[in-house]
Amino acid sequence: MKQKPRLSFWQIWNVSFGFLGVQFGFALQNANASRILSNLGADLHTLSLFWLVAPTMGLLVQPIVGAASDKTWNRLGRRSPYILGGAIVSVVAMFFMPNAPFIIKAGGAAALIFGAVMLALMDGSFNVTFQPFRALVSDMMPDEQRNKGYAIQSFLINTGAVLGSALPFILTSAGISNESPDGEVAPAVIWSFYIGGTMLIAGVLVTVLKTKEYPPKEFEAYNGIKATENKTEKQSIVKTLSSMPKTMLQLSAVQFFSWFALFLMWVYTTPAVAQHYWGTEIGDSSSDAYNEAGNWVGISFAAYSFVAALFSVAMPALIRLIGRKAVYSFALIAGGIGYTTAFIFTDKYMLLLSMVGVGFAWAAILALPYAILAKTLPANRTGIFMGLFNLTVVIPQIFSGLFGGLILEHLFKNEAIYILLLAGVLMFAGGLSVWMVQDKAPKQPAEI
Repeated sequence: MKQKPRLSFWQIWNVSFGFLGVQFGFALQNANASRILSNLGADLHTLSLFWLVAPTMGLLVQPIVGAASDKTWNRLGRRSPYILGGAIVSVVAMFFMPNAPFIIKAGGAAALIFGAVMLALMDGSFNVTFQPFRALVSDMMPDEQRNKGYAIQSFLINTGAVLGSALPFILTSAGISNESPDGEVAPAVIWSFYIGGTMLIAGVLVTVLKTKEYPPKEFEAYNGIKATENKTEKQSIVKTLSSMPKTMLQLSAVQFFSWFALFLMWVYTTPAVAQHYWGTEIGDSSSDAYNEAGNWVGISFAAYSFVAALFSVAMPALIRLIGRKAVYSFALIAGGIGYTTAFIFTDKYMLLLSMVGVGFAWAAILALPYAILAKTLPANRTGIFMGLFNLTVVIPQIFSGLFGGLILEHLFKNEAIYILLLAGVLMFAGGLSVWMVQDKAPKQPAEI
């Protein structure tokens, strides 16, 4: 088998740079979708049901895109056509979603349904873009550079998230209105989505234009694949699932706890912060205090993304020192502490301190499962396995969406701050379950 060449820092950077733009858009979605849907008329109990469209799209899209990209080759490459196509659709949905009341003149339920459809389209196209990016790192880098590759990817993801999460607050401070008349979305949020969509397509173009994927014969030589095998091997999804590496199954437990907690955070942080830190009434979604809380949630999400970007830089050195599993477990437990203290604190500025732990967890979640898994996957089927691995991301979100509203209403009496405490417990469980995972990664050289 021919040795895959090591990439320079800037080559690795360009492979993942598009993720900065994609995560800019994804961060805007995470921090503002609940706010937009509430402005359009969704009540507190149904928010998680509207959010279900996002993981459902991931469930449907990522395995299909993964399998297709494994068998694709054209002038753009294997993964790049899907990365670019998903980005274009994402931009269209980002421009339309916050403008639902102006596009659907009838307003009311019709505008809310249109907004939910745009959320589904936006998240589905994000997923079309996400999945090939994960496979692209594995395709392009030798084993000894994958920790570094996924760490750089995590850094760029979180840099984009900082910018996206903070943008509505920044625009409001610059004088753009943050007021949302009944049934409409605040101009600061609308302009944030315009800017985010522009950043998304610009970042993706850098990766597509600057990364030269290995053509089929070269890819086969680097991975010891016979051309006939690569062209003729076909398996059903069921057969592929039955042949999944044991490591993937072990990681699924960690993923379940982690992503259940993250979904709760994305859906309920705005009402939780509004109630707990601003003292708004249950069901309030249009007052100045609620909109101020929404902006502060954006700043808080930017804070955890900033911490995650810094922690991503430190992760390779920490991995060399104490190992991947120890770093992964520590980060998730830190996330649990972050959610728990968000429940304990009552000062909005202390919430930023809670986000430090959440940032550690987020950086690890974005990088370490994929770094652990990549070595165990057959090179000619990385796309489909990475796509199927996304089931461990979306299934816990679907469970969270189905049961989050019921838990909030019947167990927590609509006091949303208790949802963050539950997220903390789940993240603690994820940190402990890391130790069940077998990580048989190759010995890393001094520079990774």
